[in-house]
Amino acid sequence: MAWEEWEQLKSEAAQRRSTQMELNQFPAEGGAGVPGGDLVAYQDDLGAVGHDAFVLYDDLRKGTDIAGAGMNKDGAGSTMQAAASLTSRGFAMGSALQLTVEVWTGQAKTVLQACAHISNHLAYSKKSHTRDDAEIAATLRSRDGTAVSVSQISKYFE
Repeated sequence: MAWEEWEQLKSEAAQRRSTQMELNQFPAEGGAGVPGGDLVAYQDDLGAVGHDAFVLYDDLRKGTDIAGAGMNKDGAGSTMQAAASLTSRGFAMGSALQLTVEVWTGQAKTVLQACAHISNHLAYSKKSHTRDDAEIAATLRSRDGTAVSVSQISKYFE
């Protein structure tokens, strides 16, 4: 998106902004969204994204380990072995290569941690929402025994 387009979208949004605060509801006129106005979080979607984050974590863990690839009996990977060899022969490139491996390893660990947090959080969210939905459904029932929709509940707060 170009900067000009972003500025135009911000300007249009500011012009449409109502002077009244709206919480968990559509605007009185012209609101778009889900028919019936119910908030929906699909557990399968949360689980799928969490699983994809786990798969990405596992693939990255295996594919980004340049420090450990080709490890020798001393625990040094082939890239670090090359860095040590260059350094011992007086090449400045050796320390630069070592620094590159260290920076790369630090950045890869950060991305791995982010993937792990996403996976863990979405797995937790999926379980938590399922448990909350079951508890709410057991507590709130219409006269005919069906669950009360979010749009019906919101009418109590008007």
